[in-house]
Amino acid sequence: MGFIFVSGNLALDFMGTLKWRRTEPEELLATPADLGRWAVEAGVTSEEPAVDATDLRRLRTLREAVYRLVTTAMDGRPWPEGDLRVVNEEAAGAPPRMTLTPAGLVRSGDAGTVASSVARAAAELLGELGELRIRECALEECTRIFIDRSRGGNRQWCGMEECGNRVKVANYRSRKHKAAEIS
Repeated sequence: MGFIFVSGNLALDFMGTLKWRRTEPEELLATPADLGRWAVEAGVTSEEPAVDATDLRRLRTLREAVYRLVTTAMDGRPWPEGDLRVVNEEAAGAPPRMTLTPAGLVRSGDAGTVASSVARAAAELLGELGELRIRECALEECTRIFIDRSRGGNRQWCGMEECGNRVKVANYRSRKHKAAEIS
């Protein structure tokens, strides 16, 4: 299973590793190995960092702190102090080490590097919040949050392949059903 990166920000994509929050939550970071795979797929590290159960809990705590900060900001409420502290502490960690090789750039680090990268992305996002169009996916069950960078500012779904397609198929079926009832 691959991860989905459609949110326009590393921290928002990391929040998306817990899907369907309001209905039937689906945890995409079920094991430490999942977190290592996510780090590579997200481009934080070039190889999977060593991750243990403690690291996984730490990163899930960060993910939920970022989620609460983003959603409270979207609602115009003040940020929870504890969540702000979590993000700031993790953002102070070391970024990935970068090594330029003849084969290209190699990013390396550990679980702390992943946490720092996510927290820094969250801090940058929240620092620019007034300038960005942040939205939650229009598919009712989906809780993914994304930056709307569309020209018209009217992006509705986190991604066309998953949620947008579901909505379009449902609308098509509804129209066909209504047309059949009228005939």
